Amino acid sequence: MPGFADKAAKALQKYYQRWLLGLALTVLACAYLTNDLPSETLDRMETSVADLRMRLEKPEFDPRVVIVDIDSKSLTEVGRFPWSRNHVADLVRQLTEKYKVGAIGFDVSFPEPDTSSGFDVLQQLAQRELKQVPGLDKQLQRLQPAMDYDGLLAGAMKDQPVVLGYNLSGTEKKGVLPGPAFTEEVLNGRELTAFETTGYEANIERLQDAAATAGSFTVNPDRDGVVRSTALLQKVDKGYYMTLSLATVATAIGATAINPLFDTTVDTLSASQKAAGGVDRIAVFSPEGNRMIPVGEGLTTTVQFRGKGGPDGGAFRYVSAVDVIKGRVPQEFLEGAIVLVGTTAPGLNDLRATPVNAEYPGVEIHANVVKSILDDQFKVRPADAVPMELALALLVGLVLTFALPALSPVWSVLLSLAVMGAAAGANFYAYSHLDTVLKVAVILLLAAALFIFNVAWGYFFEVRRGRALVSRFGEYVAPELVAEMAEDPEKYNMDGESRELTVMFVDVRGFTTISEGLTPKQLREYINLYLTAMSTDIRDYYRGTLDKYIGDAVMAFWGAPVAFPDHASRGVATALKMQESAHKLNDDFIKRGWPELKIGIGLNSGPMHVGDMGSEIRRAYTVMGDAVNLGSRLEGITKVYGVGICVGEVTRHAATEFAYRELDLVKVKGKNEPVAIFEPVCLDKDLTEADRTEIGRWHEALALVRKQQWDAAQAMLEELNAAHARGLYTLYLERIAVYREHPPGDDWDGVTKFETK
Repeated sequence: MPGFADKAAKALQKYYQRWLLGLALTVLACAYLTNDLPSETLDRMETSVADLRMRLEKPEFDPRVVIVDIDSKSLTEVGRFPWSRNHVADLVRQLTEKYKVGAIGFDVSFPEPDTSSGFDVLQQLAQRELKQVPGLDKQLQRLQPAMDYDGLLAGAMKDQPVVLGYNLSGTEKKGVLPGPAFTEEVLNGRELTAFETTGYEANIERLQDAAATAGSFTVNPDRDGVVRSTALLQKVDKGYYMTLSLATVATAIGATAINPLFDTTVDTLSASQKAAGGVDRIAVFSPEGNRMIPVGEGLTTTVQFRGKGGPDGGAFRYVSAVDVIKGRVPQEFLEGAIVLVGTTAPGLNDLRATPVNAEYPGVEIHANVVKSILDDQFKVRPADAVPMELALALLVGLVLTFALPALSPVWSVLLSLAVMGAAAGANFYAYSHLDTVLKVAVILLLAAALFIFNVAWGYFFEVRRGRALVSRFGEYVAPELVAEMAEDPEKYNMDGESRELTVMFVDVRGFTTISEGLTPKQLREYINLYLTAMSTDIRDYYRGTLDKYIGDAVMAFWGAPVAFPDHASRGVATALKMQESAHKLNDDFIKRGWPELKIGIGLNSGPMHVGDMGSEIRRAYTVMGDAVNLGSRLEGITKVYGVGICVGEVTRHAATEFAYRELDLVKVKGKNEPVAIFEPVCLDKDLTEADRTEIGRWHEALALVRKQQWDAAQAMLEELNAAHARGLYTLYLERIAVYREHPPGDDWDGVTKFETK
């Protein structure tokens, strides 16, 4: 395929520098994706895109998870927080006995005994100051159960699916922890990376013993203070303890065991899973069905935030704690649901910064994880994430690298936007429908960088060439034609070449007489108005190339530097337009008292040499050749035939949409072969019946002249001249008179010879 090979070679020569730089940018993007070129800046960009991606997901309401909110309304009716535990006991009893919830998870802890009932004070008084009061001890013993608020809460939690919460931090140990989910012994010597601490603030032993279990509500934000992930298991000493979300679900489904699962083929794991010691999943075994929870480094899972959070967030139902205590919540709202007890009240400091909201309720973070566990739906970065990202980066990089240099600015913008939109759309689809987390920011940045790079290259290099093109061709062709050429400047140059073109010569009739009748200032204005009108018709209407002014004469051509297949038609249309403009100018000139303006136009089509020609001192973009010379001769003989426009035979046959009047067969000076010459009248479709009849009669008369039938020809010409009074008819009547006296002979071919230019 030599054609393809030639095009490929030209493209390589023209674009290889841009291709190389584009490939270099693509390689850099791939190096980042393989972690061979780490970048904190790109990491932050990926994080920002991930946050935006999460915000774009529409929340899906889940009635299975309900948040019992210790809100401002509850604080107003019950009192300031923390509440006396008799109120908490009332809350637990209502949830378990009246509403029969599936499980309760407390996003609050009870690290110290509750002495708010005053029983301890009464007991001390009975032993000291009021020791002598008879029956007081018995009275206190009777009151003790009602005033033992911790006992009330412990009693409410006994044998109920209640999960307490606690905080892991520091080194101080307060309260007691539940039993661990598993210990180091089950790891068989393997090491797991996990959030690890020796300190905790847990619940008092009395309450912990009564609860089903407990879970850590500790949430660790990223370095920028935003919570994006949470641990499912955290390590204290040699034990691994559940977080609140996992512990609550485990209690709700009656889990019998929780263990880490190790992938024996570590090579198939993602980088984060390898960093986690090879842990692939956390297995939750239960009679209701086992659940496998994927985890990453630090035994964490990405929190799938749903909605903006809070009572109006749309993902979870919020009910006021005081409404639960007083039984005002509809039964169907809570029955069978997993309940998380937390607070959104201002001043209680449980609002966290998240990708979806800078003030997100901490309790709802756990609610999102609970929902993910129930649905077995997690946003996971798969083991083959890097190969998929590399494939997309290479596809985007290669497409834009090789396509953008060859496209116009508009198409470059459209292609770049389409590629970026497709990459972003595919990434969001994988995230929202396939729960697959893939990097995309670096790929979008690559696409943007390639676009900007090509735009910059085009500006600094192509635009300069375009400006050079404007400086070269701006004087010759219309501005819109230069703009079109500037889009692909490599396509146009001033080098000499041969083309099929149409050339025009225009001259003012009787210019010497005109110049004698005007002052120098008037003559300058006369010529300026005339040349401006003619040049406008040539350049602006039919996009011709203005070659030069030769005194009062104008030279122009069509078909170069921009090739037009209809260059002959453009030339003829321009000639007719110029005659109209000349008539309008003439009316103005006569009103000013200036001499009459008449112009003659010669047009010819054919092969010509076009290019930048001249000397080292002065050069011009012009045309040369026999066809050009004939065009000049045709302009000169318009006055012989009394017509405004004269075109050659090639032009007439190329521009067939016009009606023509044949003038003669002529041999001009410098040409051995005769050529037919014609006068264009108008578009053939605009020709009136009267004009069509006149032209037909004229062609009959011309045929009689060539047959030397002088009498018949003379009679017809006299009839035409009487009706239309054209100089052409007068010329042929004069010729017939000459031919009568000097017969041209039997071998006459009807050709008129011109010995002068």
